[in-house]
Parts: sequence; C-alpha cells; structure tokens
Amino acid sequence: MSTFIGKYEAKADVKGRVFVPAAYRKLLSGDDRERLVVRKDVDHDCLIFYPERVWEQKLGLLRAGLNEWDAADQMLLLAFAEEAEWLEFDSQGRVLLSKENRQAIALEGSEVLFIGMFDRFALWSKARYEQVKLSREDVSERLKEISEKLRSGR
Repeated sequence: MSTFIGKYEAKADVKGRVFVPAAYRKLLSGDDRERLVVRKDVDHDCLIFYPERVWEQKLGLLRAGLNEWDAADQMLLLAFAEEAEWLEFDSQGRVLLSKENRQAIALEGSEVLFIGMFDRFALWSKARYEQVKLSREDVSERLKEISEKLRSGR
C-alpha cells in the first residue's frame, strides 16, 4: 500500500487546476494514476483525495456499520456518496477543482497545501491551514496522551 506523507505547496490557477505533487503521483498505481475520488472532509475545510482502492475500503467500512434498511442510515450513506466526485488527471498531472470544492476549502488566493495522510492525502487552502493547524506543543501533548492510552490498553 502507498504511504502519502509530507507537506507540499502548490498553486491553483484561475480555472482551479492544481498540480498533484509528483511524489504523490508516483505512489499511485493502475487506474489511480488516471483518477482519484475527492470529497470535502467532514470536520475540516479541506478536500480528501482517495486512491480508488482506498475509497472502496472506506465505503466498505461505512456500509458495514450501517443498516441499509434503516432510513437514517440510508440518508447518511447518500450524503457521503453525494459529496464525492471523480477527478481525472490531465496530461500534465493536474486535477480540476470544481467551484464548489474551491469554496468548500475557503480558497481565496491560489496557494494550497497537499498534506499526506498515509493512505490518502488532503488539500488545504494554505491560509486556512495556517489558521487551524496544531502547534508543535499541541501535537506533542496529543502524542503523549495517545502513548499513555496505548500503554494502559485503553
């Protein structure tokens, strides 16, 4: 499985096209080299890019946790799928972000950040990410909390 790590700066052009970092494109295989699934993150003002096989795994987990005969569960599944879309790479390794997706990440300028999330990667407006990112001290504190939970078996 590919591991997307690191942070890469890029620029979106006036049409909303942005180069996916070459380091990330090299990790994609098969059909993933031609297209990805993108959806707005549930909790943050960023877009999440999924290779197709990772998207299928996530959908499988979601569907396994839902009852297809329950109306509320059906609406949750519909909402999750409705906000997703296929993005195809052009010949130069760019993807075209829809106007809705540019608005969803509060992209006012052209500066964006790609940030690896191991099996997928995120796209943020650079300005928005700078507003919400955790400080080094916050990250250190959270890692300590997680380490304690792992040691205690919770």
